[in-house]
Amino acid sequence: MSHPYLHAASHPDKPAVIMAGSGETVSYAQLDRRSNQAAQLFRSLGLGHGDTIAICMDNRAVFFDLVWGAQRAGLVFVAVSSRLTAAEIDFILKDSGSRALFASAYLGETLDALTVDVGRYITGGARDGWQDIETVLAGMPDAAVADERAGTDMLYSSGTTGQPKGVRLPLPDEPEIDGPNMLAMIAAGAFGFTADSIYLSPAPLYHAAPLRWCMS
Repeated sequence: MSHPYLHAASHPDKPAVIMAGSGETVSYAQLDRRSNQAAQLFRSLGLGHGDTIAICMDNRAVFFDLVWGAQRAGLVFVAVSSRLTAAEIDFILKDSGSRALFASAYLGETLDALTVDVGRYITGGARDGWQDIETVLAGMPDAAVADERAGTDMLYSSGTTGQPKGVRLPLPDEPEIDGPNMLAMIAAGAFGFTADSIYLSPAPLYHAAPLRWCMS
């Protein structure tokens, strides 16, 4: 993937993420630091190469901190639809073997109804039994973890013919965290993307295409 640390080295102040609704802007240097903090958090929770986390939230800048932190910590990250019921989220958490859940407060009582025992982290408001994501991340070192390794996503089918099925891809064999990315090559070759292009994604990041294209 087009890893943030590469852009942070050459264009640290360039926007990596711009949230259309609020105007919140995250530079590549900030995304690099914040994803390092996320990777450090995962290590502090005892999560190593091949372990799994889940993210269930609306589109927020911190979503990218988490997925890039997982990607550079060698984790499997599961993007869960924020439109699911508590029972449906519970199934995915259990089926995927997720060790921690990062969620949005707007899910409200759905969060209270979850039964799977995982670490619980929340953004967008406080809730009993949940730790604030931004506060926890801010307390982490912003240096890269010593054992960086490329991670990967694990996305679930819609479940229209039964329970959703997770598509678990093997972790990349190579240790590098910035291996070749087919989508980036397609964007450049088919659509003429350059380093000055801006990609607008109006879709939920828990879907495969928006998540992968935004990361690419």
